[in-house]
Amino acid sequence: MTTPDDVRRYLTNWQGEVDSAAQYRAMAASEGGSPSAKVYEDLAGIEEKHASFWEERLRAAGHTPGPRKPSWRARVLIFCAGRWGARSILPTVASHEYVSRNDYAPQRETSKTGMTGEERMHARVLQTMLAKTSGVEGSTLGRIEGRHHSVAGNTLRASVLGANDGLCSNLSLVMGIAGASVNEHTVLLGGIAGLLAGACSMGLGEWVSVTSSRELADREMKIERDELEANPEQEREELQLIYEAKGLSADEARDLSTKLLADPKSALDVLSREELGIDPADRGGSAWAAAASSMVLFALGAVVPVAPFFFLHAPLALFVSLAAGAVGLFVIGTSISVFTGRSAIYSGMRQLVLGLVAAGATFAIGKLVGVAVAG
Repeated sequence: MTTPDDVRRYLTNWQGEVDSAAQYRAMAASEGGSPSAKVYEDLAGIEEKHASFWEERLRAAGHTPGPRKPSWRARVLIFCAGRWGARSILPTVASHEYVSRNDYAPQRETSKTGMTGEERMHARVLQTMLAKTSGVEGSTLGRIEGRHHSVAGNTLRASVLGANDGLCSNLSLVMGIAGASVNEHTVLLGGIAGLLAGACSMGLGEWVSVTSSRELADREMKIERDELEANPEQEREELQLIYEAKGLSADEARDLSTKLLADPKSALDVLSREELGIDPADRGGSAWAAAASSMVLFALGAVVPVAPFFFLHAPLALFVSLAAGAVGLFVIGTSISVFTGRSAIYSGMRQLVLGLVAAGATFAIGKLVGVAVAG
């Protein structure tokens, strides 16, 4: 039985498809007769088919959806496309498609329709279009994929950030304990505990992250396999559209997609790479290797402020620890400048100041706690 909540959901889905179709039509019109215009027209056609699907559900529930009118937000984007071209709204539309690509996955009405796969394909096509747009591949795709995707695949950057986490957190911890106690053994014990706890936490977090990513990849590949078995021609058309977005002509894209999907053994591999952006042989790498490297990198940074307490007594150990931490912060800051393009001196000083402020704050808090406990 259809509930009022179902009707509201149907209306939301329907309006989203109406908006998307109208936006794609406007983007196609702004591109004239270019290959990109055909891609946008094809996307609009699929969205209109989806809108019809929800209209049928609404009518079956006794609700008339009314005429297809874009929302105010869609009308603003349509105006921008008409005034400044499709590229002016492409990042916004692509971002929305990426965020909402799995919205239909939990909805029972679409479970056997292939609509989830089509929405994911739309997101992939638009990312391909963005990659062809000068000046946006790095920045825009970085925003769409998120922070972790931009870090992943860059081992050097991940190493620097992992060591930075260990250094900053353990320096603050050591200074906090030192503020509450002048006993170097207490500080050393707390520093080692912080190192071990932080390294284990980072390792576990990385293991869970990579494992979850692999499980999600497996799930999406299973969905893709089921869709390929149920609707092979639809999957071929989606793959053709992706190749058209990459710049191939319609005939070339049709021939290539037909040839690639002709072999059942390679079809899933091709679709996983092109539609989902998943390398079936990798799927995010080894969770255990990621966990081990994360633990080691964190520990390398965390050991810096702790090491002086192995050999020196308070208060000298405290000053040497602070000095070693300061040097480490500056070095890490200059290393980060390799990725940001900012001045090495600026990045190093910024990291140094922020790290010392955090250490000073925890030292002051520790001092207050120590006084309160002693009193």
